[in-house]
Amino acid sequence: MRLTKLEHAALVIEDSGDLLFIDPGKFTTPITESAGAAAVVITHQHDDHWTPDQLRRILEANTAVRIFGPAGVAAAASDFDVEVVDAGDEVEAGPFRLRFFGGKHAVIHRSIPVIDNVGVLVNDALYYGGDSFALPEGVAVEVLAAPAAAPWMKISEAMDYVEAVAPRRAFPTHEMLLSQAGKALSNTRLAWATEQGGGEYLPLEPGDTIDF
Repeated sequence: MRLTKLEHAALVIEDSGDLLFIDPGKFTTPITESAGAAAVVITHQHDDHWTPDQLRRILEANTAVRIFGPAGVAAAASDFDVEVVDAGDEVEAGPFRLRFFGGKHAVIHRSIPVIDNVGVLVNDALYYGGDSFALPEGVAVEVLAAPAAAPWMKISEAMDYVEAVAPRRAFPTHEMLLSQAGKALSNTRLAWATEQGGGEYLPLEPGDTIDF
């Protein structure tokens, strides 16, 4: 499999010519090349993780693509056929086995309602928690998408999360709000946390890839 990091929280995984998109939102360059997409996973309803335009572009090129997300996504994206998934669910789409964890978005502030959020484990290898620190219990994670910055986190929490997961490799996601200086700082801290478990940290930029 090959993972390509897109801008902000978006990823695309390729396996034998089939594609899986995760969280194509408003901070991600419009996705215009998606032929072969088997599925889209949307971890939660915030528009930095999905937009109607991004979904329509993918659907135009792939009429049979399946869309997965929690109930909050299905309500927000009611114009689309979203298959509702919850923590504990497991589905298969093309060559992709998807297992879901968590269930709730991390708290931003007590004044802001907590919404649905699912983390997704792809083929028992790649884990992405969406906007949460939900752990994939009992899983030896090969590749972790580690949050670099967000209104719902501080860097110490992300470091603790990476240490708890102890992935073989980790890379940054959710970093569009950072300056170059901020990205460098987050990369340094997340690299340290990854190395505590014997892993390797890869400071990927949009367009960079990992084979796993």
